[in-house]
Amino acid sequence: MTWFTGIMVYLLLWWMVFFAALPFGVRTPEGGDVEKGHATSAPVKPRLWLKAGVTTAVAAVLWAGAYWLVSSDVLSFYGS
Repeated sequence: MTWFTGIMVYLLLWWMVFFAALPFGVRTPEGGDVEKGHATSAPVKPRLWLKAGVTTAVAAVLWAGAYWLVSSDVLSFYGS
């Protein structure tokens, strides 16, 4: 895996994990405590920095697994 391919794989994994993690822990406002101009379904505290941090760690583990698969010839993209 070249360095460019490795970065692209990591970025793709990061975004997939991030979008999968967005709905976790979301609470909507209760009892109509919605500020003017906000959607009623908008989360109270989205905790995006925490989700981004967890996503970074999970994507790194997944990337390491993908790197191992490609470098160990368990999964080969070249015909033999």
